[in-house]
Parts: sequence; C-alpha cells; structure tokens
Amino acid sequence: MSDFTQAPEFARARALFEEEFGTPAPDTKLVAVYAPGRSEIAGNHTDHEGGHVIAGAVDVAVFGVAAANGTDQIRVADEGYPSFGITLDNLDPVEEEKVSSASLVRGMARALADTGRTPVGFDFAFVCTVPSGGGLSSSAAVEAAYGRAMELLWPGRAIAPVELAQMSQMAENRYFGKPCGLMDQLAVCMGGLAFMDFRESEPATAKLDFDFDAAGYALCLVDVGCDHAPFTDDYAAVPVEMQQVAREFGVERLCEVDPAAFNARIPELREKLGDRAVLRAIHYWYENDLVDERWDALNAGNVDEFLALTRASGASSGMFLQNVSTGGSFQPAMLALGLAERLLGGKGAIRIHGGGFGGSIQCFVPIDMVDDFARQMDAWLSEGACRHYHISEEGATAAWL
Repeated sequence: MSDFTQAPEFARARALFEEEFGTPAPDTKLVAVYAPGRSEIAGNHTDHEGGHVIAGAVDVAVFGVAAANGTDQIRVADEGYPSFGITLDNLDPVEEEKVSSASLVRGMARALADTGRTPVGFDFAFVCTVPSGGGLSSSAAVEAAYGRAMELLWPGRAIAPVELAQMSQMAENRYFGKPCGLMDQLAVCMGGLAFMDFRESEPATAKLDFDFDAAGYALCLVDVGCDHAPFTDDYAAVPVEMQQVAREFGVERLCEVDPAAFNARIPELREKLGDRAVLRAIHYWYENDLVDERWDALNAGNVDEFLALTRASGASSGMFLQNVSTGGSFQPAMLALGLAERLLGGKGAIRIHGGGFGGSIQCFVPIDMVDDFARQMDAWLSEGACRHYHISEEGATAAWL
C-alpha cells in the first residue's frame, strides 16, 4: 500500500469520515484514496488545440476514505464545506447541479457505470490540500478521487490513467459545465513529470524522473490573490479565437493547420478575425515548439537551457497569447510577475501558470534564494501566497485498507 495513508491529512480524512458517518462496523471494508494536484510546467493553452504539454503532479492532494453504505445514495463530506449527496436513480446531467460538487459525483458515476459496473451507494470523506482557485486543478483531483473510489467499490475492470482522465474531463464538461481540456485530469491521473501530445483522441504520453531541487531550482507557485472567476470571459475567449483561426482552414484545432498556409493568409485573417486571434495562433506554434525543446532540455539534464526556454514561453504568453494583462488598473497576474522579477533579477525563470489572468504564476527560483523569495512575496501579496512544490510521482490511486 502507498505511504499516502501515513500522511496526517489521511488521518484527518478518516476522522472526518467517522464524525460524519459514524464509526465503521468491524467488518466494513474501507477504501483509501489519493489524487494529487498538478502544475503546468510547459504548454500554455496548447492542449485544447491538439498540442504538446509538460505537466507535473505536485505534493498537494485529495486524501479520502470511502465505504459502501447499503443505500442508493452517495454521501460526501468535504472538510470545511457542507456535506451533500446524490441518489443513483438518475445519472444524467442535472441542469440545477451545474457548477456544483454534486455534478462531478454524478458525472463520474455515469462514467464508471458505462464500464459495466453496478452503482451502489457509498460514503466518502476527504481532505483537500490543493489550493482552490490557485490554478493547481483541485477539481481534477476531486474528479479522479471519486473515480478511483468508484473503481474499487463497484466491481469491474481496471481503469487506466488515460481513461480515468477522459472520464473526469467528461464530468467537468457535460455535468459541471466547464469546457476544460484534458491536460489537468491527465496529469493528476498519471502522476510524476509527464509529456503529453493531444493531437490524437488517445493522448501520447511519456514520463521523466526529474528533480528540480536537485538541479538547483525550486518550483514555486505564487497565488496572485485573485482566482479565475472575474476573468471567465477573458479565459473563454482564448480557445474561441484560436479555433476561429483553425476554422478558416476548414479544421477545428490549430494542430491541423499548416503553419505555412497560415503565414500566407495573415492579412486576410487580420481583416476578418482581428489582430488578437492572429497573435494567439502565433503563440500556439511558438509555444508548442518550446514545449518540445524544454522536454529535450530536461531529458538532457540541461536546466539552464530549460530556464531560458521557460523565459521565452513567459514572454510569448504575455505578448502573443495575452492571458496576463487584463487592461485597466487591476492587474493581479502581471503585478505578481513584476514583483517576482524584481526579486530574481534575471535569475531562474517566471511565467504565467495555467489559464492566466488570475490564479497563480510559476517561478523557478535558485535554491539559495527560495526562503527570502517566498518571505518577500508573502509580504507583498499575502501570507502563504508563495509555496515551494515538489513533483509527486504517484498519480490518482485507491487501495483497500
């Protein structure tokens, strides 16, 4: 059994289970569940266009305990939030549940039922250390945790990480109502540091054992003090505009567009779609190449090259993709990047992280600077805003206790 059951967070989850659902009978079979958060290491807004990404599972996670309850209900206790439940008589999307935790439970139940399983009621209590709204994919971790619990509690065939990720994406798209790509869920389900190619419906993946700390740099994420909610329309416009460009060539994603054909039609595209859509397409090809170059650099152990390419990626997101600055005086992500650059003075690398506009920024900080860096970023933004993360080798998993 994985050592995640030895973590204090797992002990809290077990205590929450007993507090909410009572002490299990001696013959009750308990399931232990773990699903990590993730950091996008490379590939800013490339996944939804069939491009390449590097992502890493990180050392914050969902820790859960589940057990069958002999009813037709799934009951969920989430530390710090009101408990809720669903009945299993209807596994279709419920409009009133959109953008709710219940929708994710129902969506994952449908996905697991579609593998031939017979859904039965169970109780699930969990503790989540993935910061909500910080761009580390807490929703993907929760989806994967539900899925792994159902996989064990409802007898059936094993579910591979890619399939579980696709199930989680379906639940978030169709049931929760968020049109996310697959990168978040796949990183959570795979664990470790992984390269992903999303051109085909079945993503191609590869993993690498790489320790940023051992290479001399701390992977730090800084919460900019504002989640993505105020910028929903800005975020949604990114894939829309990229795909508007793609449709001018009779396809749905930029990965299917010949870059030379794009170059030949830039004046026409500017006239029809505007400059920003063209710039965002330029970012896609530039960033996609940078992902490949960074993966090569990591495989070669060349951290200096990786950092130089990461700085180029950050510049592309700011200038071409334009998911950092939102206009006006409220600039949480750009301010965080500016403050981090003041401290680093050209050392390491900084870039927007994830969807952009709000959420978090990513910083690769020299190890000998990380304590002072975190202390000052916290003083400027808020206590605990800057956190030093490590790659978690284990992806979403569940085991009988």
